[in-house]
Amino acid sequence: MSAIGVVSSCSCLRPGVWLLKPGMQKLSSLGLHTAARCAAKDYYEVLVLGGGTGGITMSARMKRKVGAENVAVVEPSKTHYYQPLWTLVGGGAKQLATSARPTESVMPKGVEWIKSRVTGLDPDKNCVWLENDVKISYKYLIIALGISLHYEKIKGLPEGFHYPKIGSNYSVHTVEKTWKALQDFKEGNAIFTFPNTPVKCAGAPQKIMYLSEAYWTKTGKRSKANIMFNTSLGVIFGVKKYADALLEIIKERNIAVNYKRNLVEVRADKQEAVFENLDKPGATEVHQYEMLHVTPPMGPPDVLINSPISDQSGWVDVDKETLQHKKYPNVFGIGDCTNLPTSKTAAAVAAQSGVLDHTISLVMKNQLPTKKYDGYTSCPLVTGYNKVILAEFDYNAQPLETFPIDQSKERVTMYHMKADMMPFLYWNALLKGYWGGPAPIRKLMHLGLK
Repeated sequence: MSAIGVVSSCSCLRPGVWLLKPGMQKLSSLGLHTAARCAAKDYYEVLVLGGGTGGITMSARMKRKVGAENVAVVEPSKTHYYQPLWTLVGGGAKQLATSARPTESVMPKGVEWIKSRVTGLDPDKNCVWLENDVKISYKYLIIALGISLHYEKIKGLPEGFHYPKIGSNYSVHTVEKTWKALQDFKEGNAIFTFPNTPVKCAGAPQKIMYLSEAYWTKTGKRSKANIMFNTSLGVIFGVKKYADALLEIIKERNIAVNYKRNLVEVRADKQEAVFENLDKPGATEVHQYEMLHVTPPMGPPDVLINSPISDQSGWVDVDKETLQHKKYPNVFGIGDCTNLPTSKTAAAVAAQSGVLDHTISLVMKNQLPTKKYDGYTSCPLVTGYNKVILAEFDYNAQPLETFPIDQSKERVTMYHMKADMMPFLYWNALLKGYWGGPAPIRKLMHLGLK
C-alpha cells in the first residue's frame, strides 16, 4: 500500500455523502473542550471519530505528534466507561461507579471535543458530516467508533429487562441487574448465552457464569442451580490451549454446555428463553430460567453500514498489519469497528495503538508503514472471585503469552492483575497514549530466560 503526502482540506458536497438514518439522539450540553452543537473549527489535521478506548488513546498520541490544537475527537457521550470491569460489577465484586469517569476528564488537554454524532463520511472529499448538518474536513482520519449492541434483535428485548431474573454485563443499564438476579437466585436453570455475531470480549459471556457458580457455591445454593452455557459457537474458546483448560473447569463444576444454540426470544413474563438450533434450521428449544444472562447480538455502528470506508459487512476495511485503510491512505481504523480478524478487546486496542502510531508517523512523512500488528489480543478469563486464566494470542489463534509461566492455569496473581492493575494501567497509561501493549515486557521476560 502506498503512502501519501499532503492531503488538503476541501469543500464537500452534501448530496455525495452517505447519511445515517434519522432519529439520532439530541446533542448534550456545553463542555470544556468545545461548544455542544458544532466544532470550533471546520478543519483539523487529525480528526478522530469516537471517544472510547481507541479514540482517546489515539487522540493523546496524535496530540504529541501534531499539537493539541490540530486534533479533534467526535464523541457525544458525557461519560467514559472502562467496560472490562463490568464482568466484576455483574458478579458483585466491583461497583459500577468505579468503571466511570467524565469524558472531559479523559479527553487530552487542549484537544477539541466535539459533542456530536457522525452521520456521514465522504472520504473522497476528506470530510465527515455531523448532526445538524455540520461538516468537518480533515487531513487524516482515525475511525474508532466501536461496536453496537442489538438487544432488539432478540424478540422480547430490551423491554424484558424490566422483569427480574435477567441481566446483561454488556450494558451500563443492565449490568447491575445481573448482580441482582445472581443474588435473588433460588432454584432452577441459570442460563448464559453467546450470540451468533461478532462480539467484544468473547470471554465475558462465560466469565460471569464462573463467577455465578462460585457465588452460589459460597452461599450454599450451588446444588439448586442447573448452570447452562448456550453458545452459538461450536467450541468453548477459539484457542485450543485455553479451551482445554476451560473444559476441565466446566467438567469439574458440573456445568452443561450446549453448542450451536442461539438465543432468539425472551419471554420474560414467563421466565422462558427460546433458542434456535443452528445445526437444525427451523428447530427451536424453550428453556425455563431462574436466571438469564444475555450477551446481545452486535454489529458495526449504523453510520458505517454501506459507507465507502467499510467492507460488505459494515466494518472499517483496514490492512490487518498496518491498520491503514485499504483504499483511502489517509484514513485509519482501530478497535472494535474494524474488520481486523482478531478478538475485539481493550488489550487488542492497546497493541493496535502502538502500531497505528507508527503507521501514521510514517504516512505523514510520505513513507511506507513498516511496523506490523500481529493480531495480539488478550482475554483474562475470570473463573472465580480470585482466579483468572490469562489468555493471550495472535491472528493465528496461537498463544502469545507475556509471562514465562503456563498461563492456562488459574492464578490468583492474574485475578489481581485483572481487577486492580489493569484498571490503573487503563486510566493512567493507555488513555494517555503511553501503553502500547505488553510486547516490550514479553521480550524482556523471554530474554531473561536465555
